[in-house]
Formats: sequence, C-alpha cells, structure tokens
Amino acid sequence: MSGNFEDLKRRMDGAISAFKHDLASLRTGRASSNLLDAIQVQAYGSAMPINQVATVSVPEPRMISVSVWDKSMVGAVDRAIRESNLGFNPIVDGTNLRIPLPELNEQRRKELVKISHTYAENARVAARHVRRDGMDSLKKAEKDGEISEDDLRKQSDQVQKLTDDTIASIDSLLAEKETEIMQV
Repeated sequence: MSGNFEDLKRRMDGAISAFKHDLASLRTGRASSNLLDAIQVQAYGSAMPINQVATVSVPEPRMISVSVWDKSMVGAVDRAIRESNLGFNPIVDGTNLRIPLPELNEQRRKELVKISHTYAENARVAARHVRRDGMDSLKKAEKDGEISEDDLRKQSDQVQKLTDDTIASIDSLLAEKETEIMQV
C-alpha cells in the first residue's frame, strides 16, 4: 500500500496545486501576469495561449504590460483581451498593450469570492475522488486476501486523514484568497 499511498498523496497534492493555479488567475486589487493565462488568441489559424504570442509583464502594481512579438498579431491580442470577460480595456501603443487595472467594486469582489468558492469545491471533489479510489483499492486488496481486516482499517484511516488534511489545506487557501479579494 505504501507505493499506492504515495500515489494518492501525489494526486491529492495535484488537486491542491490545480486549485492554487485557479486562484492565481482570479484578479484581486494587484496586477499579476497570471491574470491573462486563460486568454486564448486566434493566431496563425488556431487558438494559442497569450504567452505564446507575447511577453506579459507587470511594470507597476496596477498595470499589466503585454509586448506582442509579431506586430501583425497586435489586433488579435487586443481583441482576445477585450473579449475575455475580465473587464480589461487595453491601450495599444505600437506592439505593446498597456492594461490598467480598474479598482474592484464591492459587487465584483463578491463575484470573485463566489468564483473562488466554486474552484474550492472542485478541488474538494477531486480530493474525494482520490479518497474513493484509495478506499476501493484497499477493499479490493482485503477481499483478495492481500491485507488483513486490521490493515484495512489502519490504511483506511490513513487515507481519510490524508483527505482531511488536503481539504483543510484547500479551505485555508480559500480563506486567504477571500481576505485578499475583500481587502480594499
């Protein structure tokens, strides 16, 4: 089971890192290059992540700068950012786009908190799926006579503790993000 347990731990950690990545894409009052990660640009006949056609940087706390490599792509990048529902209005300056971050109003902050709760629930569900897989393989091992009933109980408790720790970690990350979003 120890190899199996390591696999479960790795998968639980995966749920946490996916959740962290989702949270990083949520906009708080500060600029971050991760804010544009989800944007797909129509380039060269296909949709590409923005970081494959431009360099995204944060020159100051409330400004994102996008430096497009191919000047024929500036319009497509501008359009992709405007249509992303992130509420950004880029200012085009040659091959550079400057994106000032507007202040977040109370309603938008509450929306962001709701979105972060959705991300947290998805991460919790992923952790529970991993737990279910672990429990199923333990029950099968016991049924096949590979482990005793006592081992089943011990290892089930380990899997449950791992799940509880993972969910506690997700809840703590959520609380931090909520505080960050609601800070004015």
